[in-house]
Amino acid sequence: MPRLSEVIAELDALWPPERAEQWDAVGTVCGDPDAEVSRVLFAVDPVQAIADEAISLGADLIVTHHPLYLRGTTTVAASHFKGRVVHTLIKHDIALHVAHTNADTADPGVSDALAGALDLRVTGPLVPETGLGRICELDVPETLGEFAARAAKRLPATAQGIRVAGDSGMILRRVAVSGGSGDSLFDVVRASGVDAFLTADLRHHPASEASQHSPLGLVDAAHWATEWPWCEQAAAQLDEISDRHGWDLRVHVSKTVTDPWSSHHDSSGAPN
Repeated sequence: MPRLSEVIAELDALWPPERAEQWDAVGTVCGDPDAEVSRVLFAVDPVQAIADEAISLGADLIVTHHPLYLRGTTTVAASHFKGRVVHTLIKHDIALHVAHTNADTADPGVSDALAGALDLRVTGPLVPETGLGRICELDVPETLGEFAARAAKRLPATAQGIRVAGDSGMILRRVAVSGGSGDSLFDVVRASGVDAFLTADLRHHPASEASQHSPLGLVDAAHWATEWPWCEQAAAQLDEISDRHGWDLRVHVSKTVTDPWSSHHDSSGAPN
């Protein structure tokens, strides 16, 4: 079995920590570098439910996309929910490693996994300077409504579902995708000349202004749903590394839904 330090070295080669944004917090949160690793769990969020799942699986390492402590802390006391996660992991000899914005800009990265989940053909990065997002082509043109239905079918189900802005009958040939929050990318999306943009966390004002600027179709999925496909992609990458080294790692992808929204109700009211 490999040591944790050996596995982390391979993960850092996939998603170099120096590619992370300066504000980000990536890398190993806890874990003994000399500990042996036999089972790995991939997940989006380092929350208690994922720590408990790792215990039940007998995992030695959790790899998450989102950081546990993004803004730093002065305590890991178990009286705080994040501190409780740390205590749980250390008590059960489970390491935690984070690949966040360094996985967003990797090749392949988070947006490649999102495009793959929708069977889109990637033609290049949305933001060439950083590698963020992907521009994709559809093998067969389809309407915005059909594309949104494809996203609803292929991405994990969440309370939010899929929201759409634009003419549902407009024909799409090229689309941009970006896993996670994407409304800061509207300028580069419009400049790319795509017909629609699939991302998450679209806010009212940026989405409204984007709709006024151009007939760009918008497809807004849940943040967690757009990033979960990366877990499957990352697990497959580690499987290949394990086979190459003869490590015989057992690699799992959590199907626990850690999206914070739990239910959805259609509005029935009307403006007065």
